[in-house]
Amino acid sequence: MSASLLERTTTIPAARPATRPTHLRAVPNSVDVAPQPTAQPGAAQPGVAPRGFALYVGLDEIKAAADGVSLSTIVEALRRTISELSPSAETYAAVALAPQSAGGRDVDVVRLALKEPGAVARIQPETTEPDHAQGVVVDISRKRVLLDGESAALTFKEFELLQYLVLREGRTIERTELVESLWQAQSDDEAPGERTIDVHVRRLRAKLGRYEDIVRTVRGAGYRFDRHADVTIRYGAGAPSPDRF
Repeated sequence: MSASLLERTTTIPAARPATRPTHLRAVPNSVDVAPQPTAQPGAAQPGVAPRGFALYVGLDEIKAAADGVSLSTIVEALRRTISELSPSAETYAAVALAPQSAGGRDVDVVRLALKEPGAVARIQPETTEPDHAQGVVVDISRKRVLLDGESAALTFKEFELLQYLVLREGRTIERTELVESLWQAQSDDEAPGERTIDVHVRRLRAKLGRYEDIVRTVRGAGYRFDRHADVTIRYGAGAPSPDRF
């Protein structure tokens, strides 16, 4: 079965007024959850009240199989648990489809594929951002980088290097990981050494010009991309996610 990413959405009817808060305990040593009516999301907005919640799960069939389960098994187990906790709850589950090459955390890929508002809000639509905009545009869907509206002359491997860092924002990537991830299809003789990565990074920075500092060196560790106000990431439109369970 091809890799896919799971998202389960549960819709719970509006709760009836309770005389006292209820507590849920999932497992020993877990944190009790006590609903606070005055602090519920949307409480400050007239006519708006919580009607349910969505739980995004980043997991593909390969990783699930390695754990000895399947996505459908997990979905059914969650449904049974919800039914036991609240028989009146209604559930709905869908699978999120995304390119196997999509980088970043699995759960973030799932949120974006399923158009979760918070994830979508981080992406500025291409229709509102002209190519001549100032700053750096990392266009994942078209495999290109724009610097102040001009296309940067990056090689395929230089783009892959920048993309790998950008999609793992805030995490320091070691040189060994870059070699193993970006040159995994090459033989040991063709793959660069860890120090050769520094050469690739220097060439990439040279082509980024005045924006070279978006690729940060973490001394003794590797490289990292931190969020910058002048960097926009375009992911492109995701494929629709059909019902699966």
